[in-house]
Amino acid sequence: MVISKILCVVTFLFSFLTAQTDLYLLRSELQKPVGPSFVKFQEATQSSHRKSPATAVIYSLLLPGMGELYADGFAQGRYSLIAEGGLWLTYFSFRQYGGWLRDDARRFAAVHSGAQIDSKNDQFFVDVGNFNDTYEYNDKKLIDRSPEKVYDVNAGYYWRWDSDENRSEFRALRVSSERVFNNSKFVIGAVIVNHLFSAINAARLTRLYNQQLEEGLGSWWLESSLLNDGVKPDGIKLSLVHRF
Repeated sequence: MVISKILCVVTFLFSFLTAQTDLYLLRSELQKPVGPSFVKFQEATQSSHRKSPATAVIYSLLLPGMGELYADGFAQGRYSLIAEGGLWLTYFSFRQYGGWLRDDARRFAAVHSGAQIDSKNDQFFVDVGNFNDTYEYNDKKLIDRSPEKVYDVNAGYYWRWDSDENRSEFRALRVSSERVFNNSKFVIGAVIVNHLFSAINAARLTRLYNQQLEEGLGSWWLESSLLNDGVKPDGIKLSLVHRF
């Protein structure tokens, strides 16, 4: 009976010492700094989330604003996207309006000069506006020694204006339509500039994103500590930390 009690006491002391040792080791592990293996894991995770400037540039060249969206900077990229829509709307408006002016001018020429306007190129209507009739035009080309440019009056290339005023009005209409078409070409230039600007801005935002990622801005991690750090701690405290 005595031996049995002694064994129970020894077992209890051994268990108590073992528990204290395990608690000490646990406390040491929780309080030690993050090891190199975790740092490497964190670095690998950050590296996998890096953005590619080349990808951002390609996206913006295809559609302005998409490169900024890829770089988490659509607050700036949306202006390029809005500008893209506005520019294309302006371009098609110019083309439509220019087409209306051109068609009106050609119908005017058909009424007041008798010109057949079907299947004629732009140069024909330039000549119609510059000369009173086909014979005047042909004489000028023969004097200039350009017989290959003479029009055949029997092949649908005859015209004769009923007045110089109407010829001048036609010419003004034609020039107005050409001016509108030329303006649409400037809009295409603005579209190209908008794509390039968005691509440059997307590359810049991507570099900023990667720089912030490397500095750990906006990262999350777990911190651990013991509650009631004494002989008998009450538990383990885990904290989710975000770095701003």
